[in-house]
Amino acid sequence: MEDAQENLMEQEESDGSDKPSSSPYNSPFRSTRLHIQRSNVCSRAYFVVVMVFFHVYILNVIALLLYVHYNNGPGDLVTGDDASSASVSKSGSALPHPPPAPRELHVEDYSQSFSLPRIEGIRVGHVQQVSLGPDRTYEMKTLSLKPLLFEIPGFLSEEECRVVVQLAQLKGLMESQTPAPSQGQEESNQPILSLSTEEVFSLLDLNQDGLLQKQEIVSHSRSRDGTWLSPDNLRQILTVLEARPTGMLTLEDFRLVYDVSQRPGQQPIGKLRSQFKQRSKHSWLYQGLGSHHVLQTLRNRVISLTRLPSALVELSEPLQVIRYEHGDFSNAHHDSSPSHSETTCAHTRLAGNTSALTEVSCRYLTVSFYLSSAEEGGETTFPVADNRTYEEQALVQDGVDLTDTQKTCGKGNLRIKPTVGTALLWYNHLSDGRGWMGELDEYSLHGDCPVRRGVKWLANSWVNVDPDHQMQGRYQRLVAQRHRAKSAMEEHYQPLSHSDLHQDL
Repeated sequence: MEDAQENLMEQEESDGSDKPSSSPYNSPFRSTRLHIQRSNVCSRAYFVVVMVFFHVYILNVIALLLYVHYNNGPGDLVTGDDASSASVSKSGSALPHPPPAPRELHVEDYSQSFSLPRIEGIRVGHVQQVSLGPDRTYEMKTLSLKPLLFEIPGFLSEEECRVVVQLAQLKGLMESQTPAPSQGQEESNQPILSLSTEEVFSLLDLNQDGLLQKQEIVSHSRSRDGTWLSPDNLRQILTVLEARPTGMLTLEDFRLVYDVSQRPGQQPIGKLRSQFKQRSKHSWLYQGLGSHHVLQTLRNRVISLTRLPSALVELSEPLQVIRYEHGDFSNAHHDSSPSHSETTCAHTRLAGNTSALTEVSCRYLTVSFYLSSAEEGGETTFPVADNRTYEEQALVQDGVDLTDTQKTCGKGNLRIKPTVGTALLWYNHLSDGRGWMGELDEYSLHGDCPVRRGVKWLANSWVNVDPDHQMQGRYQRLVAQRHRAKSAMEEHYQPLSHSDLHQDL
């Protein structure tokens, strides 16, 4: 027993001879301690990495939610109109279009990043479904690609057509006649229509409240088809109007302006001229606040159909209603005008107070509505639709002018028979390649064939756009500023107690 203990002690001393002197428990204890420290370091590093990634993920989610909120919230000026572009599709999917708020103008509906949408024609004869409301889907047929022209049957109901015709009759129809010169006679340059002071005042007074406001004068300046007063005469009226403390003109005040315009050396304010050969009667119907609900519904329907921002449509010309009787016609013409450096758009010039040598119509597109079906004749003709090339010389064939609808209406490439409730939409301008309005589409030349039997009622809705993107923006911002500064003007467009019929106009 004692020998065994001595051997064990000698073995331990020999094993420890090569190691530093220490307690027999130091080595295993130190090894275990080092292992625990490495495990703690790994756990902490892993925890830090996980937490960093978790916080980054949370921050990304919050940023995404904020981005979606601010890009789809009420502050977006064009979201509602851009979203409406989904309403026109090949599959016919229907998306409801909320109508514009009835109590305010969408004059701030504009953005520098915004572009003018165009409906795709695909090919001639292509039919696509168009949703213009939660419960109505229309078929839109492509009639031409040059110009881009569509037909929408049943766009208006017969009752809506009847109401528009009655409103035009109540407002009163004006002669828009340029007598065709007989053979051997030169075309007369004499004024085709002379109006009395009261008639001119009534024509300017869109809401028929017996007072002229600046908004009515500015709205009146937008049409340049020869039935409106010249820019010089309108500026004379505005100068007198702005000098009045009330900012309005009564009939007696207007008589002074009219008398001044009648002085020698000045163009009579009541003399109206036509820009192209035609014979018909027409009227202009205000579609803004206080107008008949059918007119406002029709304007909202145009906004949905064209997919344009409501501001462009609301600040465009009033609705033109035309009556073609037996033998009435209009020669082929362009609704809009080519833009040049020396010209300016009629709808932005007066409000923008800019100067140019010539004032022209700037109509991005036209929407025409057949309010009746002529028994015979009265077709809308596009003489050069889908021609391979366009040359003005080609309009004269074998000594016959294709623009003369009285003689050559049957030779046009495309003729559309008027059918009550049907709408036509065509683009008067090409795209500039950057989403804005480009050059005039010369193929949009069109006219109205003579009515052979019956009566043809037609309405035109034009959307005015300035080819100068910045000018259009300044114009809309100017209107927005004036609208905010003079919001009290709306009370003048409330229903009148003495005449609901006048307010409907």
